This record gives sequence, C-alpha cells and structure tokens, in this order.
Amino acid sequence: MTAEQKDTTGKEKIFTLKVAEALGKDVSRGLARMDPMDMEKLGVQVGEAIEIKGKRRTVAKAMPAFRDARGQGLIQIDGIIRTNAGVGLDEKVEVRVVTCQSATHVTLTPVGGSSFLNRNKDLAYVSRLLEGLPLVIGDRVRAILVGSRSQDFTVTSTTPGDVVILQPTTLIHLQVQEGTGEKNKEERISYEDIGGLGATVRKIREMVELPLRYPQIFDKLGIEPPKGVLLHGPPGTGKTLLARVVANETEAYFTHLSGPEVMGKFYGESEARLRSVFEDAQRHAPSILFIDEIDAIAPKREEMGGEKQVERRVVAQLLALMDGLEGRGKVIVIAATNLPNQLDPALRRPGRFDREIEIGIPDARARPGNAVGRGCPASPTRRDHAWFYRCRPGSLDTGGRNDRVAPDHAPDRLRRRASF
Repeated sequence: MTAEQKDTTGKEKIFTLKVAEALGKDVSRGLARMDPMDMEKLGVQVGEAIEIKGKRRTVAKAMPAFRDARGQGLIQIDGIIRTNAGVGLDEKVEVRVVTCQSATHVTLTPVGGSSFLNRNKDLAYVSRLLEGLPLVIGDRVRAILVGSRSQDFTVTSTTPGDVVILQPTTLIHLQVQEGTGEKNKEERISYEDIGGLGATVRKIREMVELPLRYPQIFDKLGIEPPKGVLLHGPPGTGKTLLARVVANETEAYFTHLSGPEVMGKFYGESEARLRSVFEDAQRHAPSILFIDEIDAIAPKREEMGGEKQVERRVVAQLLALMDGLEGRGKVIVIAATNLPNQLDPALRRPGRFDREIEIGIPDARARPGNAVGRGCPASPTRRDHAWFYRCRPGSLDTGGRNDRVAPDHAPDRLRRRASF
C-alpha cells in the first residue's frame, strides 16, 4: 500500500509505491500512472514532473491510472523508466514532486550507432518525437520512428544541468563516441514490447524472474525453484522474444544456443560445445541459458538408428548437464521448440525441465494489446482491421505474422502518395 512520509517542516512529501507494468500505449512516452488519490496527496497535477528513485534517480510525467489499477499503491512505468530508475517489477520506489526547467541544449549519444541520423532533418525529426519528455543526465530515452523501428539514446549532458524538459526550442546535439561501448549495447526490450501474452508472462515471471531476484525467499520456504522451463507452441508466437525479455528485466547474464549449432563433424566436438556453454553460464551466474530448437539436439533416443551415435551422445551429455552430479548453481535453462512430442522423455521429467508452458496464438481479446502497430502514422483500412483482429479456430495469425502488417502495406501507401 501507499506509504506517505512528511518531514516536520512540511517541505515535501515522499510516497513509496510498488512498480507495475505500464500500458502498451504509454511505452517510451515518459509517463508514470498513479492513483488519482495518491497524486492529490502528493500535490502533483496531471502532466507535472515527478522524481522516481530506486537504485538510481529519474523523472517522468504523472498521469492518473485507470480504474482497475487504483487503490493498490502502484506506479505504472515502462521498461525504459524502470531501467533509468534501476528497479524491476514489484519493487518499491520513492516518488516526490520535482521542479522541471526548460532545456536549452541537450546532448544525446545514440545506442547502437546512428547510421541514419546524420542530417539536420533527422535531428529535427527526433526533436519532435522527444518533445515534452522530462529527463536527467544518464537517462535512456527512445524515439519511435516510422514503422516498427526505434532508436535509443543516452542523455550525456543538459543545459541547465538538473531536471529538464525538452521544448520545441531545445537544441539537440548527437554525439557518437567511439570505444565507449555504446555501439555494442543492444536495444532493451521489456514486457510492454510483448503483446497478447499476459497470462504467459505472469507464469514466466513466477518461474524464472522470482528465483533470480529473490532466491532468499525460496531458501526460507524450503522450496526448490524451477531449474528449467520448456516453451512450446507454433512458430512466431514469441518464445525467443520472451526469453530475451526475462533476461533484460532480471538483469541476468543471457546466453543463447541454437540446436543445430551444437553439432560438429569431429568426435566429441558436439559434447564439448555443450559443456562450454553451460560452464560459461555458471561463471556468469545468475544467468539464463536459452536453447532454441532443442528438438534438433534432443530427439527420442529409441527412434534413432545405429548410425546416429553422435546424436545419442549429445542427448546423454545434455541430460548429464541438466541434473548431473554437480549442481548448476543459479543457472536457469529455458528451451523452445515447435515439436515437444519429439523430445526425449528423460528431458521432460522434474529436475530438468520442471515446467512446461504452451505459448499459443493470441485470441481476439488479446490482439488489440499487440505492440506491432506502435509508431505507424498511417491508420489501417477497415479490411486491414478485419485481418488484424480476426481469430478463428485453427488460424495461424501469430505475432510473427502480425509483425508484417505495417511493412506489407508500406509499398501500397507509397504508391498512392507518389501517384504511380
């Protein structure tokens, strides 16, 4: 619940609120939704800046939460603000009102390079996208570009130097520094970037995120946390994306292994590759090891002929690594497959893959929550809406297929505007 603290001089009020997932439409807009009663007690108006303090200090614009999120002491912020504040979901943050000044100059460093942001027109375009955003030095901000592209920036400097808000008159300077490591950083993805998988995300958080964040709770309760999670479902439903999101949200070391990459042509090479991947995950614990297309390296051994001795040894090595005589430590293995019935039964017993989660096709109610159309300026036609939201039994309109809605319509829009 909300905790209100007020000093004896009555200068400021500080609220302690629990972090919750933001709405899909609020992503990258710098918004923090709170209970209107909390906003009134805090003395903040709609659209005013507030300071959010976790492991780090950041700022956002206060907005009222919708009715279903009120009365619970929550603050709904997206993954970018959570990263800036150094907190995760269900953690506590301190919130207070902060004075915000208009920025005259802001220096941004593109994350991952800026191959397409080299002209004055590009700078003006980014300035319009970020207009009205409150920020402090060290924050990460995201500009949603045309289509499904986006670009992250790190705030290097501001004038004045405290909490500022970007205005139409703010001069933005792009600074690309070689050797700083910014080009090697990937764009962070969060739970808000996954649409239509709300129930699945909750299960994944309970099985993977909680043991990594709060291992002491499982120790006190005497509960053995899951060691492995098997994700199965049709292609394009978000199995790989979900594993990457969990790694980002938990700030755990993430290593990826594709099933076909394990196989080698020399004797013992395939088993050595498997051992090296598990050893690397153990050295960087807490970590998440993701094995994609696990059916390629762990098929049923009873269906293998005598000529497939290499595959038999790989399956045996994987079984030994999953629950061998030596403990894996804080390493959680997540595997994905489209063909769960072709896996060796020994992999699917407790102690190896303790939990199995089916990631199905989003239903009609979940499709409006899909994040595909974010950043698209042109509204789809009525026929596009019928295709996008339809969901009939046996339909294979997964997230991977929906991701092609906007790109497939781009040439048609270009032809209409160019009149050829």
